[in-house]
Amino acid sequence: MLIKIDLRQLGRVRQYWRGVGVTLFVNWGVKPFSMALLGWFFIGYVFRDFLPAEQIDSYIAGLVILAAAPCTAMVFVWSNLMRGEPHFTLSQVALNDVIMVFAFAPIVALLLGLSAITVPWDTLFLSVILYIVVPLVIASLWRNNLLSRKDGQAEFDRVVARLGPTSLAALLITLILLFGFQGNQIISAPLIIAMLAVPILIQVFFNSGLAYFLNRQVRSPHCVAGPSALIGASNFFELAVATAIALFGFESGAALATVVGVLIEVPVMLMAVRVVNRSRTWYERRDGIVPYEECCPSGPRAES
Repeated sequence: MLIKIDLRQLGRVRQYWRGVGVTLFVNWGVKPFSMALLGWFFIGYVFRDFLPAEQIDSYIAGLVILAAAPCTAMVFVWSNLMRGEPHFTLSQVALNDVIMVFAFAPIVALLLGLSAITVPWDTLFLSVILYIVVPLVIASLWRNNLLSRKDGQAEFDRVVARLGPTSLAALLITLILLFGFQGNQIISAPLIIAMLAVPILIQVFFNSGLAYFLNRQVRSPHCVAGPSALIGASNFFELAVATAIALFGFESGAALATVVGVLIEVPVMLMAVRVVNRSRTWYERRDGIVPYEECCPSGPRAES
């Protein structure tokens, strides 16, 4: 999916500056910190007596890692389901990818440090290089190489079409492996899964609702507010799981917490898409918001 990300779309950020500003605020200024607070409250206090004492810090760490990685792939699916503005989605994901290179490790280290959890910086930075920088560079070089050829756009489209089923198969294999490694805990400890799901569910609905509301306040078009809310709610779970495993191990509480995020993301995000779609009439009642029919179908439109 990273091959679809055109880093040159960063130039379009100014065109959707209101939606981009809201998304960045929620993704990087609210989401990781709200999840840390929810983790500390629910896992470290409310459910503490019902959880294995030696894994509590690890569970909190997994939740923090999950929230610090905004989605870069599935968000295209969510945006398409609510007919979001594709150029906004693409430019926002490209911007998030660049920010993630520099912000993911410091935010994770800061929040885990506040939780008195020891963070091996070398492992954390290695995770950033392996799971963010290297795939992004390879995808960008491959994309540019394809588009530079004769009939480059047609060649690029053919490659993307062929990669679609392959990417889906790779995602399914990843999920099978993840659930396989955590299968015993998922089956034997459903109560722990349910308790870990509570802060994840709350942060998804809180952050998506906050982004949607703030976009309405600044009068972003609905086709921008929808993807903004969904980007603010979803997670780059492949990065989160890989980082949790690298830092704490396959059978750690951190790895389990990130896998719980994978378990609930699809149904929860489909619910969020449904709410965004059904609330469009209410959203566009606010004065100054460009109606959908005037904004997205006619192509990109700058926010004034």
